[in-house]
Amino acid sequence: MIKPSHLQQGDTVAIVSLSAGTLGEPWAIHKLHIATERLEKDYHLHVKVMPHALKGCSYLTDHPELRAQDLMDAFQDREVKAIFNAIGGNDAILLLPYIDFKIIQENPKIFTGFSDTTSNHFMMYKAGLISYYGASILTNFSEYVKINDYTKKMIHDTLFAPQPTLEIPSSPYWYDDEDEKIWWKEENMNVLKQYHPEKIGYEIIQGSGVVEGQLLGGCVDVFIDLLGTPIWPSLNEWRGKIMFLETSQEDMNCTYLTSILRNLSAQGIFDVINGIIVGKPARRSKYEPYKDVFKKVVGKESKHPELPIMFNVNFGHAEPIGIIPYGINCRLDANAKTLTLLESATL
Repeated sequence: MIKPSHLQQGDTVAIVSLSAGTLGEPWAIHKLHIATERLEKDYHLHVKVMPHALKGCSYLTDHPELRAQDLMDAFQDREVKAIFNAIGGNDAILLLPYIDFKIIQENPKIFTGFSDTTSNHFMMYKAGLISYYGASILTNFSEYVKINDYTKKMIHDTLFAPQPTLEIPSSPYWYDDEDEKIWWKEENMNVLKQYHPEKIGYEIIQGSGVVEGQLLGGCVDVFIDLLGTPIWPSLNEWRGKIMFLETSQEDMNCTYLTSILRNLSAQGIFDVINGIIVGKPARRSKYEPYKDVFKKVVGKESKHPELPIMFNVNFGHAEPIGIIPYGINCRLDANAKTLTLLESATL
């Protein structure tokens, strides 16, 4: 895997809209202004918004080739050191026919985003580039008032200050997006999210011991778009990996989650991976039901009760979130309930 260089003050970052065109909608443009100011003043970066990133939802829905063009142009732009996706959506897979994997391979740089951006991450993985699950423009870099301390530290430690090893700790707090959601409106720009003390932390729902492997996974909602495509990893590519999985904010029912996990089982993936980490559910009402689904499908139906599953990890749609780097070696210690990157996430 190709590891991109870390960010430094004075670097230029590109903003793209690879799924939904929300960033270009009039009601959301204030979020771009927040993110841009923060990237420039707090991180001392230069910001380049790619030509089609602000075209809006309707236009970008009709033009996946232009979304892909922005991505390819950003990779080929020698000034750009990192590419930040604006937000997820539901059709990033449509970019696949327009992706030039050679361009990605020959111009390695940081790429971030999550949710539907899972499709784009698998494109990066196919090209052999390490990419970073998390840190999107509309959700993280433009968080109202300030970026929460947990996410800010994870962005710094992963993208700006490479370390030989890095523990990904459980956040000491969590945000209730069900009952205390702060809607994206200009009148809410000065409303600070109210975080609550985390009382559970990382939870081991089955298995024990210590396992290691490269990280590979994403948002399970998107897997249906990826199965059977050239960018879905082969069984051999899954071998020895630590799979990371999370669900979106769309309140996936347990029947659907069960079906997706059964598909992964039928592919033989649970036979060859070394462990699983599961993101904190965006809906707290799904916390216990989702745990039961994983134990039923992986432990009972797939007959792998020994496979360590770490639950309630801070990545994905439940804030605050960290960053999970694809292809980086990681240690899951089920006994100590720790998760540690065993190499630097960036050069």
